[in-house]
Amino acid sequence: MHLQSLDEMIADSHQTDSLQSRVAANLRKARLRAGLSQEEFAERCGYHRTYIGSIERGERNITLNTLSNIASTLGISPIDLLK
Repeated sequence: MHLQSLDEMIADSHQTDSLQSRVAANLRKARLRAGLSQEEFAERCGYHRTYIGSIERGERNITLNTLSNIASTLGISPIDLLK
C-alpha cells in the first residue's frame, strides 16, 4: 500500500483546483454564449441558481453526472467543459 507524501497530496490538490477553475471558466463562457443568465440556465438544468454560481466560481467539485447534465443542457460535450 502506497501512502501519498504531503508534496503529492498538495500537487493533487492543485491539479483539482486547476481543473475546477477550467470547468468554471468554460461553463461561464458556454452559458453566456447561449445567452442564458445563471437563473435561466439553472432552471433548465434542474439546479439552484446559487449552485451554478458556485460552480462558475470554481468552488464546487462537481460529479461526472453533473458535468454531463450541464453539458447536455448547453448542447455541448462534457469534454468541452474540461478543455
